[in-house]
Amino acid sequence: MESQPLREVEKLALKKVKIFRQSLLRYILRSMLASMFIGFGVIVAFKTGNYFYTVHSPFAYPMAALTFGSAIILIAYAGGVLFTGNTFYYSYAALRRKMAWLEVSKLWISSYIGNILGAAVFAFIIFTTGLYEESSVNGFLLSVVEKKMQVPTMELFFRAILCNWLVCLAFFIPLGLKGDGPKMFSMILFVFCFFISGYEHSIANMCTFAIALVLNHPGTISWGGVIHNLVPVTIGNLFGGSVLMAWMYYFVNKPFLGESEE
Repeated sequence: MESQPLREVEKLALKKVKIFRQSLLRYILRSMLASMFIGFGVIVAFKTGNYFYTVHSPFAYPMAALTFGSAIILIAYAGGVLFTGNTFYYSYAALRRKMAWLEVSKLWISSYIGNILGAAVFAFIIFTTGLYEESSVNGFLLSVVEKKMQVPTMELFFRAILCNWLVCLAFFIPLGLKGDGPKMFSMILFVFCFFISGYEHSIANMCTFAIALVLNHPGTISWGGVIHNLVPVTIGNLFGGSVLMAWMYYFVNKPFLGESEE
């Protein structure tokens, strides 16, 4: 059963809570790191995909999806507090009565704010490099952002549910594997699945939008479009992580955990 990986999830949640209780600033900075790591993944993915996009190759999206996996490796091994993963970890710990739901809410909000700040700082740094100024370089990224801002709200919500279900599995499944090789391969595979499927990840979108907004972008890319996308996507990610992962695994494994929940 999944008992051992779930115990690891609980330990990880409590470790993150300890950081939060000791220093809100450190927790925020770790959250900023997480979105910056995703920013690196966004740059690599869209830079790679753009080579294929400019020649109208069908491999543009698959290559972007493959290289975006670098982001999850950075978060998992370099440290970082990511809102989407936290929806699973903290919810599970709260269901196990190891945390109070009020504190869970504070942790979610704090990590989300930190992720926003990290995305903004990373976008500014990318802007100062001048690497994305030319339309021949940023065309693929801007085209994807433009489409994301035009997707109907309900579709965004359900795409976000599916996305965080897969992303949380990308963190959860490796907990039951031995060796860094299998762990990294499974992470990259699950991230590839969510990216190539066209699902919506709030923090990845946040980073991509921030980069697009500091570039010379068309009028169809706007702050209104950012809000239109991020609100339903954030709620959908929250549902996917807390219900389809945390509650589901808590419920189906409850008879096998063999530990007091008090």
